[in-house]
Amino acid sequence: MEFIWAFLVGGAICVIGQLLLDIFGLTPAHVMSTFVVSGAVLDGFGLYDKLIEFAGAGATVPITSFGHSLLHGAMAQAKEHGFIGIGMGIFELTSAGISAAILFAFLIALIFKPKG
Repeated sequence: MEFIWAFLVGGAICVIGQLLLDIFGLTPAHVMSTFVVSGAVLDGFGLYDKLIEFAGAGATVPITSFGHSLLHGAMAQAKEHGFIGIGMGIFELTSAGISAAILFAFLIALIFKPKG
């Protein structure tokens, strides 16, 4: 049953993104930003952790989880280190994903010729 809920929740997030693209005419960058902010807002209200418990990978794989991770890390470190902890916490939980994105983008740029 866990797989079904993960599929349905992850699919619902994708459907929302597709509707934002098709009906509202948003660009992919606007949709991505909206999802990151939505994940952070849901985490701020304590709802995203409950969604992760319910849907598992259906909630951790989409880009909304990146916003959740940014805010979750920032708040955890801010409690411990104060204002400087905000920056520390943001990069503590998301550094692996950010580093992988930079590395793979660099490797792809070496292999393929970018369009001017």
